[in-house]
Amino acid sequence: MTDTDAEGYAGLRVERAEELARRHGWASVRVLPQGAAMAMDYREGRLNLAVRDGLVVRSWEG
Repeated sequence: MTDTDAEGYAGLRVERAEELARRHGWASVRVLPQGAAMAMDYREGRLNLAVRDGLVVRSWEG
C-alpha cells in the first residue's frame, strides 16, 4: 500500500484502516456500512471505507 493507494485498505479491520489512512495523509476518512446510502459528492483527499462486520470490504478516494 502506498500513501496514495486508495484501494489498498480492503481486508483490514476498520480501526487499523482509519489509523493508517490518517498516517498516510488522507485529509478525511468516511466509514460507511456496506450498501449504505451516501452523498455522491467528490472530495479530493477523502478516503471512503465500505465496512462489513468490522472489516473494510472496499476503499476508494472521493
